Amino acid sequence: MVEVFKTNVENEVEAAQLITLIHQAYEGYHAHFALDDCEHILRIENQYGMVECTAIIRLLKEKGFFAAVLPDE
Repeated sequence: MVEVFKTNVENEVEAAQLITLIHQAYEGYHAHFALDDCEHILRIENQYGMVECTAIIRLLKEKGFFAAVLPDE
């Protein structure tokens, strides 16, 4: 399962730190930022099932960032 989030993460250092946290907290998650996109996209794939969107949003919020799920188009 894949979920895509828009965020306010703006630089590679912040992105790398958040990716490390996500990978440590959630086994089977593969996270990637596309910071060159205007919505600073965070894409997460879970090889074992659904992505816990609420938990990801909360994790970013705890670190001072905004995240929202982008709807499927």
